[in-house]
Amino acid sequence: MNLELFLAKRIHFNKGEGQQVSPPAIKIAIAGIAIGLAVMIISVAIVIGFKNEIRHKVIGFGSHIQVTNFDSNTTYETHPIAVSDSMVNALLDEPDIVNVSRFATKPGIIKTDSEILATVFKGVGYEYNPTFFQENIIDGSFPVITDSTNTNQVLISKYMSDKLHLNVGDGFLTYFIDNQIKMRKFSVSGIYQTNFTDYDKIFIIGDLNQVRKIGGWKNDQVSGIEIMVDDYDNIEAVNDKIYFKYLQNKDAYGASYFPRTIKQLNPQLFSWLDLLDMNVWIILILMALVSAFTMISGLLIIILERTNMIGILKALGYGNNNLRGVFLYLSLFLIGKGLLWGNIAGIGICLLQKYTKFIRLDPDIYYLSSVPVEFNIVYILLLNIGVVFVSLLVLLGPSYLVSLISPAKSIKYE
Repeated sequence: MNLELFLAKRIHFNKGEGQQVSPPAIKIAIAGIAIGLAVMIISVAIVIGFKNEIRHKVIGFGSHIQVTNFDSNTTYETHPIAVSDSMVNALLDEPDIVNVSRFATKPGIIKTDSEILATVFKGVGYEYNPTFFQENIIDGSFPVITDSTNTNQVLISKYMSDKLHLNVGDGFLTYFIDNQIKMRKFSVSGIYQTNFTDYDKIFIIGDLNQVRKIGGWKNDQVSGIEIMVDDYDNIEAVNDKIYFKYLQNKDAYGASYFPRTIKQLNPQLFSWLDLLDMNVWIILILMALVSAFTMISGLLIIILERTNMIGILKALGYGNNNLRGVFLYLSLFLIGKGLLWGNIAGIGICLLQKYTKFIRLDPDIYYLSSVPVEFNIVYILLLNIGVVFVSLLVLLGPSYLVSLISPAKSIKYE
């Protein structure tokens, strides 16, 4: 029989009278653990959700990897590269690549009867996967783009719709400056809203062939290709692989290929997202310290209150290490209760936010209309294990207090 565990249970579940100090101390210790764990779970869920949502929006507009002309600058006025069907098919044969689509961009100015707005026309090919925009369409539908016909239908953002007073089915004129000013009339097929304001303000989505005609490009020329991979964490390796395997040679018109990952295309944004990890670590450390200190204070109070019992056990020959084991078992009971309530509170609040979105955000600042949460069971388990480990580790020191208690004096202690 494990005597330490037996004694810890008797102390923990003792409901007798006379214990005026330990019940409040125990409740405070349990509350400290529960609040600390709940805050940890909520913080991790929010940061993971926020990073994934922002990353999803950026990738939705630009894919995982873009291959463009090496001579292109950082604007949307690009120099074309030649992309053949055989190149696209070869890339699709790679096991890590799930989609390859051609695109072209051209800056322009939208003019209506009362408003003027600068924009970027992004033309996409028939192989483009419109899932991202379909998820964010609030009215109408994505333009029907085929390989055999051209269309003047476009998808505009809600910001443009409100600014230019355009609805689904309305037509508008867009002016493009090439060697000369060229005008095109487009028809609104749908309206999207991603709340990613920097992009919502400028991008309209339409047919790739429109940009080819405006720029006077050949049928195989585009601004670039967008590549989606099956694992986001693998984009750097895939980027290097496709360059050295397919893109070292120049195209048919002498242009050089230049592949870049979405991180390289948006370094400031992804650096900002990486900084969020530091904030989470600070929160985790602070909450771990709060939980540890409440447990230390609770354990010290319990030991002092049980001084008489400790003296009697020592007089009966019970060793210091065994007594320390009793109070560490007792601490484990308290930690377990704290973990239970902390998981219930943390996961409960996250689920409430996930399905009700009661905490709202300003999309102009945060790019999201509500606080995002995303569960990761592995992280939640690691947080629970971490709290148990840290709490027991910091309690090793205070548990040595039992070795300082003298049997002769403590038996008389009241």
